[in-house]
Amino acid sequence: MTRKSRGILTVVSGFSGAGKGSIMKELLSSYAERYALSVSATTRKPRPGETDGVEYFFKTREEFEQMIAEDELIEYTEYVGNYYGTPKSYVEKQLNDGKDVILEIEIHGALQIKEKFSDTLLLFVTAPTAEELKHRLIGRGTESVEVIESRLERAVEESEGIEAYDYLVINDVLCESVDEVHHIIQNEHYKVSRNLEAIYEMRSQLKGFAHQTDVLKGEL
Repeated sequence: MTRKSRGILTVVSGFSGAGKGSIMKELLSSYAERYALSVSATTRKPRPGETDGVEYFFKTREEFEQMIAEDELIEYTEYVGNYYGTPKSYVEKQLNDGKDVILEIEIHGALQIKEKFSDTLLLFVTAPTAEELKHRLIGRGTESVEVIESRLERAVEESEGIEAYDYLVINDVLCESVDEVHHIIQNEHYKVSRNLEAIYEMRSQLKGFAHQTDVLKGEL
């Protein structure tokens, strides 16, 4: 029985400051041959150290809206005053090449994708406590008090949608969270629903054997 080679589309969401970006960075570093991280497009300004085409494709608002008009995105949303979206062509190519593609996007975009692609795997990342989440946001030192407050308010809204996800990852110890995410995704390859083609092939062969009694007798 041969498994189908198409990769698994995985969406990782989480509260801002939960550490989902750190998990993705370590996951791709440790298992580069297995995963492809989809680079999202956004209209927000780059943070120090971020490079266009690596962390994000940084677009003007006009450029992003042109992408929407030309149906070049799998999903998109507006978050804290900026657009975020997932380019379509890159994702499809990587899945067809057998890579497990990870999208790091917020909850509304995740649910949009789940509606379009029902076999999408949804993971939600959180800090161990709300207090720790606030501490991490403040510790970044890259955002104003107003932005931090808006992100915490957004977290309240996002907490209402966690039940729609398949798995919850509590990011306390980074290396343990990376291993958890890796094992969750790889175990998905063994689900019956993802191996129907191989199952049907095996079933068809078995039915063929059932009608070849003379051939079987000759092999005994």
